[in-house]
Amino acid sequence: MTQIVLILGANGKIGSHTAESFWNAGWQVRCYDRDTDDMTAAAMGADVIVNGLNPPNYHNWPRIVPRITRDVIAAARASGSTVILPGNIYNFGSVNGAISAATPQNATTRKGRIRIEMEQAYRASGVPTINLRAGTFITPDGNGDIMSTLMLKQATRRRITALGQPDIRQAYAYVPDWARAALALAERRAELPTFADIPFPGHSFTTAELRETLSHATGDRWRINRFPWWSMTALSPVWELARELREMRYLFEMDHWIDGAAFSEALPDFCPTPLEQVMMAGLPADIHPDQAVRTGRKTVIAQ
Repeated sequence: MTQIVLILGANGKIGSHTAESFWNAGWQVRCYDRDTDDMTAAAMGADVIVNGLNPPNYHNWPRIVPRITRDVIAAARASGSTVILPGNIYNFGSVNGAISAATPQNATTRKGRIRIEMEQAYRASGVPTINLRAGTFITPDGNGDIMSTLMLKQATRRRITALGQPDIRQAYAYVPDWARAALALAERRAELPTFADIPFPGHSFTTAELRETLSHATGDRWRINRFPWWSMTALSPVWELARELREMRYLFEMDHWIDGAAFSEALPDFCPTPLEQVMMAGLPADIHPDQAVRTGRKTVIAQ
């Protein structure tokens, strides 16, 4: 019997790749339209709900995130669906070293506290939930990720923008890999606890390592510029995104990676995309050394 997945936020970087992954695996894919669909009605008959909804540019998280959480829990409870969440590491505050499900959740930001409350709501609801926790999401097609909008925005000038010290490791999640992992866990959902908190290791690398990889791959000399955080401070009173980004500055100043032990136990045969390919994913097509990496995605047709 064909299984059904409801994708919330199907046009976003999480939703689009997850829809593709499930479609390619033979699932029936439904794409939720927040403007016309009733979420609970759309969820009826679905085996899995992937919650890819997220307010763009951190807009009004205190109001919107709890509302989305209530709606998704209600839809999952009514339909009997399992929810898959793209978790993040905001919950933990400033942590150096490995991050795992056992890391104390000592959020130091408003957004971190909102994420803690969100996860607690899913735990308390009793709705089957897979919280696939990841670092910073990056994609092969931009779609508003940190590589396209900040770090490699000046790629045509062979410049990388570092948001912290160039030798500090950061945890990244390549979205096609995250989507494949979400699919694999969905197909094993009966074996998981009601609330499965599974950190996704992805890849970790420094801005200096990114520069070395891009220089080697393109044959050009790349430079690193520091992000002008002072401008975010200056613009915070009048620009919401500047204010929200400034709150998250600490993430780029902590040397961290995600422990993969729990993930490997759940999905021992998972093979991630090679690191070099992930690091080059944010390059514009006209300077990418391997055009095959940038093309060939299958179009998903919503059913």
